This record gives sequence, C-alpha cells and structure tokens, in this order.
Amino acid sequence: MGVDYYKILGVDKNAKDDDLKKAYRKLAMKWHPDKNPNNKKEAEAKFKQISEAYDVLSDSQKRAVYDQYGEEGLKGGVPPPDAGAPGGATFFSTGDGPTTFRFNPRSADDIFAEIFGYSSPFGGGGSMRGSRFPSSIFGDEIFSHFGESGGGAGSMNQGLNRKAAPIEIKLPCTLEELYKGTTKKMKISREIADRSGKTMPVEEILTIDVKPGWKKGTKITFPEKGNEQPGVSPADLIFIIDEKPHKVFTRDGNDLVVTQKVSLQEALTGHTVNLTTLDGRNLTIPINDVIHPNFEEVVPREGMPIPKDPTKKGNLRINFEVKFPSRLTAEQKAGIKKLLGP
Repeated sequence: MGVDYYKILGVDKNAKDDDLKKAYRKLAMKWHPDKNPNNKKEAEAKFKQISEAYDVLSDSQKRAVYDQYGEEGLKGGVPPPDAGAPGGATFFSTGDGPTTFRFNPRSADDIFAEIFGYSSPFGGGGSMRGSRFPSSIFGDEIFSHFGESGGGAGSMNQGLNRKAAPIEIKLPCTLEELYKGTTKKMKISREIADRSGKTMPVEEILTIDVKPGWKKGTKITFPEKGNEQPGVSPADLIFIIDEKPHKVFTRDGNDLVVTQKVSLQEALTGHTVNLTTLDGRNLTIPINDVIHPNFEEVVPREGMPIPKDPTKKGNLRINFEVKFPSRLTAEQKAGIKKLLGP
C-alpha cells in the first residue's frame, strides 16, 4: 500500500501550501530529536517521516507522481507527469526525451532550516547551539519544562519582522507562597543582536512578584525576552503559575480542603481538629455533631486570599474519613446495641 503522506501530516488531499507548512511546523516542533532527548530514536524516525511527507506534498512534481502512483511509484521510477516543469524531481533522458522519474529526497535538516530559519531551536547541536535558556536559575528548576514553542524563536511565520511564538514556562509555587505572596528571581540567558545583526549571549535576572491568592494558570508576561534574530521580533517569555502538592491541604478555587481521619468513637462522640494554617497560625476546631459519611465542617474565611481583594478569603472545608474497627467482641457488640438501640 505504501506510506500515506497526507495522513502523516494530518491534512486532506486538497491541502494548500499554507496548510502543509502549518501542519509541518506543528509536528516538526513536537518530534524534533533535540526536543525528545529521552526518546531520540523514535523521534528521529518520526521527524524524518514528517519531513519526507512535507517534501513530497509541497513539491508539485513529486506530489503529482505520488497522487497517481503512490509511494512505490514515486520511489520506483515512473513516467513523469510533466517533464518540462521545474521542481525537485530528476528526469533521465534516453535520447527520445525524458522517460523516467527519479525521487530525489531532501534532508530533514534542510527542510527544517528552510521553514524555521535555523537547524534547531532546542540547543541540541544545530546552528542555534547555546541559544536555549539554561536550567540555571534561582529556586526551582523550571526551564526544563518548555512548551511547544521550543527554546527561543519557536514556530515562526515566514516574512520579515515576524513575531516569534511565545515561550511558556511553568513556575511551581507552594501553597504557602500563593497564600502569603512571594518574590521569585529567575536567571535567564539569551541571545541579543546588535545593529549589525551579530548576536551575543547575555544573562539577566527577572523578578516576579507573586501576589497572594494567585491561582494555577495565572500568566506573567515579560515582553520580547526571547532570543533576538535578524528580521524577527523576539518571543515573549511567559511564566505560568503551577501549584506544588501540599501534604495537608488541597485547593478548590478560593477554598482550602483538608481530610481528617477519625475513629468511629470520635465520629459518634465528638472530635477536635487541630491544624496549622498556611501562614503558621494554629487552629482548634471542635466538632460536636455526629460525623456521618457526607459530613463537612466549613470554617469561614480560612481559605485562600481572593486575588482581587486579598483582605477577603475563601473557606476552609474539613472532610472526614471514619476508621471503622476491623472486629468487635460479642461484649462490645452487645454494649453498642444497648447504647444505640431503641
């Protein structure tokens, strides 16, 4: 049957040049070997397959042969659809004119360089070696978590004065930091260009003021802090707040949720919850009601600060897990029946 190049790129048979480029950019950025250091062998195979599909479908001669004869005819040699047209195909002459088509594939690296303007944005050995942000920062090692846009220019549109795709990086924060607010300083290294277009590496420290109550997904943008390249506006650097797991609390919007384990005796006779808040205060919360399976104790204004008005807070919600005894003696059963019976 041969390879289905349309399926590989995820386009239909009427795909235009812009459709092909868009599909190629997305897949090439996902499967470039330098983006997949822990799965390089599979990534190399997929990257070459994606490149070959784009090479064939973006070339009118190769695409015409492929559409008529499939992969086998493309690579095996067939009569050319239009011997006089220019393109990436090679024709042999036997004296009576061109009679045989030969598939002349282009290298995956050449195609990538043509589309993106360089050989690798990931610092993996191409002409952009050293341009990726390093993982050397103050605090959390967040620069190992790059988005689809890679380490600098990202997925760029063709043409002069184009804007590089933004670089999105997770910024892990503890619940304590998001409760009280904090300041994080991030050290980045990037390439800047002088008037002649020559680039040089510089280091810079970015300050991020995390406000009380900020939620997971909050974005902090530093305009044009990506690498500078001739004819390209640098990418915006976007930090995205992420929440680290907490050993006691989980967050639900502006509320904090905690689960307490209690014995059956405590569930029936009463229990006192002792908690240390995210800002270090000790809370003592007596529970005098019977703790049933759907019971929840709500403590007002002991949740997370509300970002738009940090003087206000969500609630603290306490859920319970009742630990039932694994066995009871006959005497204990009789006692319970006597106490709880009608």
